[in-house]
Amino acid sequence: MTLPKVSMIKNFLRNWSPKVETPSEQRQVGALPYALRDGRLSMLLITSRRSGRWIFPKGAIEPGLSASQSAAHEALEEAGVVGQIEDTPIGSYRTGSDLDGSALVDVDIYPLLVETQLDQWKERGQRLRHWVVVSEAQRLLADPALARIALDLAKRFG
Repeated sequence: MTLPKVSMIKNFLRNWSPKVETPSEQRQVGALPYALRDGRLSMLLITSRRSGRWIFPKGAIEPGLSASQSAAHEALEEAGVVGQIEDTPIGSYRTGSDLDGSALVDVDIYPLLVETQLDQWKERGQRLRHWVVVSEAQRLLADPALARIALDLAKRFG
């Protein structure tokens, strides 16, 4: 590498920061649907429409809804579940927001205790859904940040 290129790279790295927050009006929200069955925690994963990877339901904050209400709305549309949503996120992660993944967005995840699972829902023909225990969630979630959030929820229940 020539000296000017090295200097440019050093200058870039000196000013670069991984702490870039998505402006609040552009943040997204998601739900972590879960249920307790026989004292055992289960989580509901869905597939992404774009890549087919296992994720939690997520999307934009809807006008007129709070962040947590919007997360519950995404769970209904994308996973066909309804329940009690918490008002405080359990965590957040950063993901690509456009087709090539070059634009990044922060997503706050809200736990949703599932009370009803519908047989018919808006995106039924576009996604798969799958109930998993924590160890399977850790294996199936491709994004390590999502796996960490799933583990954080599991820690609440011992």
